[in-house]
Amino acid sequence: QVQVVESGGGLVQAGASLRLSCTASGRTSGGGAVAWFRQAPGKEREFVTFIMWNTGGTESADSVKGRFTISRDNARNTVYLQMNSLKPEDTAVYYCAAAEYYRGTYLGAWDFWGQGTQVTVAS
Repeated sequence: QVQVVESGGGLVQAGASLRLSCTASGRTSGGGAVAWFRQAPGKEREFVTFIMWNTGGTESADSVKGRFTISRDNARNTVYLQMNSLKPEDTAVYYCAAAEYYRGTYLGAWDFWGQGTQVTVAS
């Protein structure tokens, strides 16, 4: 059973940066992937970005390309989300999710979820 824990959320001004961390403990293989999703008030949870543990390959939503960067530290089982040039529309609860095998970016493809961390961007 993989346990996923996020940290690093907070309140920032528009244009600022923030880094989120996600630790996925209990992994049994070197494969799989970790993703970030977010859910704004009154909206559905949406895909943000993911990274493959073994290759480091990534994919991101168009809304965050050029601003958000995902990276990983395999030795620490930790994935980071560096968020730059934050906008008020980035305000959401950010969730980290892990999958033993990558199957896609839809919600059901991810097996283990964290509790979420709030990111609020003030204008």
